[in-house]
Amino acid sequence: MLDALPIILTVAAFVVHLVGLRMTEKRTAPKRIPALRRRAYTFYAGLFALLLAVATPLDTWSQKLLWTHMIQHVLLLAVAAPLIVAGAPWWLLFWRPLPLGFRRWMARAWASSGGWLAPVHALWRRLARPIGALIAYSIVVLGWHVPALYDATLKNINVHGLEHIMFLVAGIVLFLQVIPSPPFKPTLSYPKRIALMGGAMLVNIVLSMALAFSQSPLYPYYAHIVNRPGNISAMTDQQIAAGIMWSAGDLPFALVVAWLAYAWMAQIERDTDETGRGAEAVTS
Repeated sequence: MLDALPIILTVAAFVVHLVGLRMTEKRTAPKRIPALRRRAYTFYAGLFALLLAVATPLDTWSQKLLWTHMIQHVLLLAVAAPLIVAGAPWWLLFWRPLPLGFRRWMARAWASSGGWLAPVHALWRRLARPIGALIAYSIVVLGWHVPALYDATLKNINVHGLEHIMFLVAGIVLFLQVIPSPPFKPTLSYPKRIALMGGAMLVNIVLSMALAFSQSPLYPYYAHIVNRPGNISAMTDQQIAAGIMWSAGDLPFALVVAWLAYAWMAQIERDTDETGRGAEAVTS
């Protein structure tokens, strides 16, 4: 059941978001609609990346090839997650389409920080902090690649589905710290956001190095496959997976770092211009 849950949730998210988008457009000024749709298309691109990971032959091939399994992980952690965050779907997905009475009840329950939502509220307070998000990301990425847990995902479809859900959630929580996603707003300065991305990239590199420089196959499940597609060895399969994690896995993080650096320089330029205009006003 858990293995199919990401597909079910993805389709449901698309439908609900589309309803929320239509409802919002009716109440939005025409000049704001293009920006609203750009965010929506970005969110849909994230959902498409999610479906590529869990509802294509990649999911079947991952049972025999480690490197295809790694592509799934990259799509979930480094492609779907940042696109979903950049798409800022939260109001249209979890608020606008819901009945007004239910929204008011949920708002009161969340604001009270007690009752049945108390554990969720407490967990969110920890994950919403940058260091908490990075720790959660590190634990999820490294933990699921421990041989015993990794092999368990290949032997049990429910465990496999849980792994994918946790990857996506960990990626979303991490990228919420660096990408504006209304109503969520990053609290870190640009240099600290860049450092946070660097920390996540380091986690990916450590995992890649462990796979690449291992003297033997780390995962018994793959090592025992006799007829591996392409007739490649288990070690070659593992080294290809390491290369994918090291290159493709870090590329989206590097792109976010480049965007953050550009935004940081633009902010410095604006601050410098404002300071210059202020000095001119004083001297005049």
